[in-house]
Amino acid sequence: MADLPDISRLRADIERIDTEIMDALRRRMNLADDIARTKVADASPLRDPPREDLILHRVREVATAHGLDPHEVERIYRIIMDMSVARQQALIQRLDTTPLRVGYPGIEGSYSHLAARQRYKGRSGGVLLTGLETGREVLEALRRGALDLALLPIENTSAGSMNETYDLLAEGGAVIIGELVSQVDHRLLGLPGTRLEEVRTVLSHPQAISQCEAFLRKVPWIRPLPEYDTSAAALKVRERNDPTVAAIASESAAQRFGLEVLVRDIQPSTGNYTRFVEVSREAAPIPADAHCKTSLMVVLEHRPGTLGQVLTALSQRGVNLAKLESRPIPGQPWRYRFYLDLEGHAADAPLVAALQDLQPLTSSMRLLGTYPRVEGLHE
Repeated sequence: MADLPDISRLRADIERIDTEIMDALRRRMNLADDIARTKVADASPLRDPPREDLILHRVREVATAHGLDPHEVERIYRIIMDMSVARQQALIQRLDTTPLRVGYPGIEGSYSHLAARQRYKGRSGGVLLTGLETGREVLEALRRGALDLALLPIENTSAGSMNETYDLLAEGGAVIIGELVSQVDHRLLGLPGTRLEEVRTVLSHPQAISQCEAFLRKVPWIRPLPEYDTSAAALKVRERNDPTVAAIASESAAQRFGLEVLVRDIQPSTGNYTRFVEVSREAAPIPADAHCKTSLMVVLEHRPGTLGQVLTALSQRGVNLAKLESRPIPGQPWRYRFYLDLEGHAADAPLVAALQDLQPLTSSMRLLGTYPRVEGLHE
């Protein structure tokens, strides 16, 4: 039998490799710190589940190529990624200026995420963005103090109002403090090399599907299926690896998930804009020179002509009604809440007088917020 290596030397080699592993782990954590600083400055989410999945997929492939158990290596890397996130969170808590915590519905690459970056990128002190699956989850996180602000889509120039947002605002515990109008350019995304004729199913958020209705009528062989988020739809196309499945999503989502744009600008040619509302737990100060909008929710007295009286009262006080929306009241068949967007500040004399005039016409009235209004449409 050949002489076996000295066990002391083998142990010393293992200890040296362990030191190298620790040094590499330290360098990885230092990079995680740099990433945290960049994300705060760039208004990017701290956690990025799709990227984490891609990392784990690559780790399993590399482990297999090196003759290692891919499942055990994946388990180790999940721990390492959790360590990185915990370190990033600790670094953010130590910053001299605490970053603003903002939530939005969807994942990175969604239109809500792109609007949030447009709104907060470059903010002094930084921004920590968090994407959640639904608007309800976002508002619940805001109400319990896990977020400082929420950015929610509320209406679109092609598909109309986002009813979920109106219903959530009716539940209370949140105030509108701002608005943002963002242009939405839809793309049909597929796997690289896919031809339009191959596609049989398209995934997307119901609002995006509605906004692209005219295009979908031209491709009757494609069946639309709803998904909770446009970017999540793009991720599913990548994961399914099926050329018959496509997504309606943004150019950013295509780049993020390695998809190809099959058709551009499938929304109406006149332009497609989504209005977002910025929501907080408390009202925010408004610059004295700002042109304001006031959002109101009312339940009218149940008698004929009440809505007409409301509109007349606003007109007589010189208050411009920018939007009127109705939503059914749960548990009360054929009864409705009305949402009104009025031009002006709630403390302005004409609006104060108009709201007093509305009191006897309503069984309940709640101010949803006064905030600077967007002038015109912006890309």
